[in-house]
Amino acid sequence: MMPSPMTIDLLATLQIVDDDVAAVVNAYMTNPQRGMVRFGEGFEIDPAVALAAHPFASQLIRQPWAGEELCRAAVRAAIMLARPQRA
Repeated sequence: MMPSPMTIDLLATLQIVDDDVAAVVNAYMTNPQRGMVRFGEGFEIDPAVALAAHPFASQLIRQPWAGEELCRAAVRAAIMLARPQRA
């Protein structure tokens, strides 16, 4: 059985668009404990879980010198490498 596609794969095949990924990043930045976020046409992801699975990104956002733009980029990278579920 093949693993589910990563977010970056869904973007490449146009099953989601960049605005969908931005919405997930925004949801996390607004409330990191939010839980599952629906996006695109029938996908969902927990951005906090995606971030926890990406050690570099999760360390980076905890640095006092990391500004909002850098933190958003780190969260986006973690989400892009995560494997969303079908909602």
